[in-house]
Amino acid sequence: MCADIVTRFAPSPTGELHLGNARTALFNWLLAHHGAGRMILRIEDTDAGRSDAAKTEALQADLEWLGLRWEEGPQVGGPAGPYLQSARQRIYDRYFAVLEGAGLAYPCFCTALELELSRRAQLAAGRPPRYAGTCRELTEAQRAERRASGLKAALRFRVPAGQRIEFSDLVHGLQSTASEEIGDFIIRREDGTAAFFFSNAVDDALMAVTHVLRGDDHLANTPRQLLLLQALALPTPQYGHLALLTGADGAPLSKRNGALSVRELRERGYAGLALCNLLFRLGHSTGRNELLTLAGMAAIFDITHLQRASAHLDPGQLRHWQGEWARSLGAAEAVQWLEPWLPPELAASQRAAFVEAVRPNIVAGAEVQEWLPVFFGEHVACDAQALEAVQRAGAAFFAAAAGSVAERADLAVMREATGKRGAEFFMPVRAALTGRLHGPELAPLLQALGAARVRERLLAASRSL
Repeated sequence: MCADIVTRFAPSPTGELHLGNARTALFNWLLAHHGAGRMILRIEDTDAGRSDAAKTEALQADLEWLGLRWEEGPQVGGPAGPYLQSARQRIYDRYFAVLEGAGLAYPCFCTALELELSRRAQLAAGRPPRYAGTCRELTEAQRAERRASGLKAALRFRVPAGQRIEFSDLVHGLQSTASEEIGDFIIRREDGTAAFFFSNAVDDALMAVTHVLRGDDHLANTPRQLLLLQALALPTPQYGHLALLTGADGAPLSKRNGALSVRELRERGYAGLALCNLLFRLGHSTGRNELLTLAGMAAIFDITHLQRASAHLDPGQLRHWQGEWARSLGAAEAVQWLEPWLPPELAASQRAAFVEAVRPNIVAGAEVQEWLPVFFGEHVACDAQALEAVQRAGAAFFAAAAGSVAERADLAVMREATGKRGAEFFMPVRAALTGRLHGPELAPLLQALGAARVRERLLAASRSL
């Protein structure tokens, strides 16, 4: 891959970063870092009513948690700034003037109601809805009259007739659209701000972006943007449109089918690298089945391996990669991972022993909270199966086990004292200590509970019978 590849991730900070956008960011980062390229972060915040600084900061925090640090953009700077579109209005105004001066753009005074009525009429006539050209040939006098009456004008791009717009999509191959199918489109809103078609294309050109990977939902936008860039004599990037992610119901990911945001996954204790390993395999084929670092993914990322079909998100696969990541951690790293959910009063030795005991039984970090009352609560409540195991073992079993516990709880000594082996020994012991039949291995469990608590719980089981 060429070293001069420049990609970009250009989100609108109007909500939380969802998994589809996170995958787009990942693929752009991997494409850039397959060689010695760079990724730009550009914040497309021209929708002032829905964008704010807090959402922008949250978006950047999510990207950093994923490990997708950008080489140009907010916090970093770069030669093509500013990187917030809300600060680039003067740039857009300059190019609006170029198009108007060349007669390639014109003011449109049509109201929302007029546009809706026109759309309905076209649909009723069996024609695809597009702008009817109502304001296309207004004279200067007619435009002045409308302005004098208080009408506000958007600015539309004058789509040339009789042209065919073609480009080779990096995922879908050759694309061809007749200009008659497009219709004149708005490039500046009535309030003077740039519309997506315009600002997105102009910024890609001015920031020297060479490759754009984005969702399939933008595929129909590309011919419009190519026309704009051609009219402004600006360079065009190569476009690749990624198949959308779907949920279990086959519909695009959303809250309705259980999709979680990146923030929600982070707060539940998932790891950014685990999520990246999942996303890397959604819509991008690879024969590598092990947990990969971001650098490892970048080394084998291949545009020709991007798939055209929608990719299905399986939550079970996320838990698989999270488990792979968790098992890769050393003891100190595991404590650091689970730190946010551990009681602050625990001594360092207690933290280490507790984490060592429970980490094989959790996947997402927040699941550690399930085990806190088991280890540190005053009393253990047995579920039905555990209670049955306790009753079956009998009071003498637990009295003997408790009597064998001195300064430390030793499994071999406890077994000898009870005279039991195998499941007849460890099942009732686990039930008495944790209230359930499944959970942490007994040796690290005893270490984490400590001799005093082990003895106390065994005696409590004996007294309950």
